[in-house]
Amino acid sequence: MIPDIVRVLVPATTAFVIGILATPILTHYLYKYRAWKKQPGKTALDGTQASEFYRLHEQNEVRAPRMGGAVVWGSVVLTIIGIAIIARFVPGAEVLKLDFLSRNQTWIPLAALIIGALVGLMDDLMVVRSNGDGMALRLRLFIVVVLSSYIGWWFWYKLGITAVNIPFGLPLEIGWLIIPLFVLVSLAVYASGVIDGIDGLSGGVFASVFASYSIIAFAQNQIDLAAFSAAIVGGLLAFLWFNIPPARFYMSDTGTMGLTLTIAVTAFMTDSLGGGVGISVLPIIGALLVATVASNIMQVLYKRFFGKKLFRIAPLHHHFEAVGWPGYKVAMRYWVLSIVFAFAGVITALVSI
Repeated sequence: MIPDIVRVLVPATTAFVIGILATPILTHYLYKYRAWKKQPGKTALDGTQASEFYRLHEQNEVRAPRMGGAVVWGSVVLTIIGIAIIARFVPGAEVLKLDFLSRNQTWIPLAALIIGALVGLMDDLMVVRSNGDGMALRLRLFIVVVLSSYIGWWFWYKLGITAVNIPFGLPLEIGWLIIPLFVLVSLAVYASGVIDGIDGLSGGVFASVFASYSIIAFAQNQIDLAAFSAAIVGGLLAFLWFNIPPARFYMSDTGTMGLTLTIAVTAFMTDSLGGGVGISVLPIIGALLVATVASNIMQVLYKRFFGKKLFRIAPLHHHFEAVGWPGYKVAMRYWVLSIVFAFAGVITALVSI
């Protein structure tokens, strides 16, 4: 019999290998069709031009193509399809146990990953056009709200999820409010996607988050979900191989939208549905994502009430660049911190089971 840990590690390894092999092909076409932003620059949260960002990233924005996130979700999808085909045409219990596509654990997060990735891909295709600005923020937020509302309804109506587990305490019964809670969590995590702003930064942070939830799901005997999360880690490591400075490409929306929606789904899947505290530990595991969103909010509020900036530039990782830290130092220190927060979140989750 194949040990459960092998069922988790095989998809991770497979996704990594597929990502490594597929990336040269993908980048060939991305460079051939000049799939990068044609004009550098960024609009600040208050609607003005982000001059500090322009100073820091004037060359980088037009140096490498977008849509690198396709390596992540593409390798995961190919891994799922490949293993499912092998399981179907190579009979035997040992092989069948590797198939981690299941209705009760992986259909919802897989759907979130694919739909989010495709919406993000549409935005990327709009950005890389001449003078392309991409989808309006309001439209992207509206799409996230619609998708998360439906998924939240599915958790409540179809799966009967009406409570949030609290570490070391009794479950918090909220009934149908699980739907707006899922929407709020999805919006918050999606907003953290702007962490994809320095070569190598987002890949390392997202890998730590998904590795954490893979461990939590495994401990809760949600083996298929653990394998799915591990496959995403494998895809992220393949992406990171080519995104280490100087990056060959950027993750952009086709990666961040799919991944952030999947993080929200996975957190809910590992909560009361799996007998754990997946929602409560999300702010710990994703502490750097929280810091990214919080720094943006603080910057806007501080500027509105005091008429000046709190940070040189928001989000926080760009502030560190602005005060003189090289981009690679910011990325590596974020990697270290993301692993530390991952440890803390996993420990909290496991001792609460």
